[in-house]
Amino acid sequence: MNSHDLSPKDASRHTSERNRSVEFELDPADFERAQRGFIASHPTGQITDDNGRRVSDISAYAFLQTEPPDTVHPALWRHAQLNANHGLFEVTEGVWQVRGYDISNITFIKGETGWVVIDPLTVEHTARAGYELVTQHLGYRPVTAVIYTHSHADHFGGVNGVTTQEDVNAGRCLVIAPVGFMAETIGENVIAGPAMGRRGTYQFGPMLPAGPKGHVDCGLGNSIPVGPPGLIAPTHDITYTGEEMTVDGVRIIFQLTPETEAPAEMNFFFPDLNGLCMAENCSHTMHNLVPIRGALVRNSLKWSKYINESIELFGARTKVLFTSHNWPRWGNDDLINFLELQRDLYKWMHDQTMRQANLGLNALEIGDKLELPDDFLAHDHTRGFYGDLVHNSKAVYQRYLSWYDCNPANLHKLPPVEVGQRYVDLAGGAEALLSKARAAFAAGDYRWVAELVNHLIFADPTHSEARALQADTLEQLGYQSESSTFRNSYLTGAMELRQGPPQLGSSQVRGRGLLIAMTIEQIFDTLAVRLISENVSGLSLKINWHFNDMGGTADERWLLGLSHRTLYSVQGRNDEKAQATLTMARSTLISVIIQETTFIDEIGKGSIVIDGDATALLTIFGNLDAFPNSFNIVEP
Repeated sequence: MNSHDLSPKDASRHTSERNRSVEFELDPADFERAQRGFIASHPTGQITDDNGRRVSDISAYAFLQTEPPDTVHPALWRHAQLNANHGLFEVTEGVWQVRGYDISNITFIKGETGWVVIDPLTVEHTARAGYELVTQHLGYRPVTAVIYTHSHADHFGGVNGVTTQEDVNAGRCLVIAPVGFMAETIGENVIAGPAMGRRGTYQFGPMLPAGPKGHVDCGLGNSIPVGPPGLIAPTHDITYTGEEMTVDGVRIIFQLTPETEAPAEMNFFFPDLNGLCMAENCSHTMHNLVPIRGALVRNSLKWSKYINESIELFGARTKVLFTSHNWPRWGNDDLINFLELQRDLYKWMHDQTMRQANLGLNALEIGDKLELPDDFLAHDHTRGFYGDLVHNSKAVYQRYLSWYDCNPANLHKLPPVEVGQRYVDLAGGAEALLSKARAAFAAGDYRWVAELVNHLIFADPTHSEARALQADTLEQLGYQSESSTFRNSYLTGAMELRQGPPQLGSSQVRGRGLLIAMTIEQIFDTLAVRLISENVSGLSLKINWHFNDMGGTADERWLLGLSHRTLYSVQGRNDEKAQATLTMARSTLISVIIQETTFIDEIGKGSIVIDGDATALLTIFGNLDAFPNSFNIVEP
């Protein structure tokens, strides 16, 4: 084994035999559905930012037009071929989608004067490219409304590519979202953003080169674009199921679906178009009940019930169904069957996981025991190309019973480095452990090899032979995975064991587009997560804030306090006992947070006026952690 060989390996004999033995019979009409209504595609498939850097490149996936290689699960290969269809598509009269240039779809509904846009993708440049493609082939129309179906970045992050904050402020563009959207967006993308962003590189595989030994798909779509998301805060919240709006002449009936695919999400029906948008509550794949990047655990029981509610509310009138990912369904019989299968999939995972839990099995045992029935394996949209039954069953278990399996031996386990060192010692040393691992690798027992060698790497991350064997092992597991997220995670782990973790930009800078739309309370909450608690023992401080660009709203005055090593904030008042009072613009605070400037520089320029002790301010902001985007995952 050449520990210096950084290139991906071929499929092993065991992997080749396993992938060649896979048999399935899926609906060939999926290919017709994925191509139906095609109008035109982007001229190159390559989307770049203002500096010419690659944002998205569907042309890199031309290799998918061949037969599946041994390095890719054949069902995943078929699914990737479907997702590789890209361009502008007519869904039904008055409704178009641009698909394939982002992991999500952007939908354009023709209004009386402009476009009602649903889910403006992940980044500004893919959304703008989609808008330009629509304009080129359907004519220019302004965007008069944007609808966010839910609180994930691939459904709002490109909003500045289709409208502007100025147009929204002026009332020329309405922004509609489900109630709770902003709180859930900030919780996931900012408070947990740095950790989730790093973990997301494993789930989505953006660092993997496109190819049969690398990235082939993301399950929900071809790939994620490269770039930071933006955000314009909603101007109208949908607060109850059955709420109706007429938006630029387009009638819409909304259905709230909280705690489903996102904590804040909604479906909606267009009665004049007989069209139903199922947001991301239905896709052409089993979804995640908790994604491996991390998130709040989803409620599979409610998810199932909301899909059933959609059938009851809108099913009889629906002639076309479209979603925020993958491709639409047409014809009432077909789409009702689609909805029923989706409904029953999430209910089956819920019920059978809890049945096994109540029989005494723990999450690991359930994940290894449950097998997806033929009822679901027979359909593309209920197979695990994105979510996977192994971790979805664990998500159900976690929601009801937590991470803990009630075995006291697992209540307070030793951390990975110490466990690794002790296991290596127990095995008789590194070479003895490696000898056993190599024998298991030769036998194709890759799951055991991964567990065994992981201990050695955490005991000694410099052990080149262990890193090489673990990389080869994870790679074979990736080649065998039907789930795109499992494949991407395994192959990213293999790549980082060979090359080291990527060097990514600052999380503070990448968060600018979200910070601009956040409330003062949300900004202070995100700062509190960064407080280095051990550095501020015994301190009690208060700072008054007066934001002079808030127009006299309740957000104009704030109190930020440090107490018992914790930051807290109070809206609407100042404290006469505060050590300092700052008068400044909210935008200046954001510039300081993302390190475009400093408090000292802005005080010197006069853009910040401080009355009192500047030391209190510098003490708080001088003890905020900076979060890296490239912390280690497959090594300590």
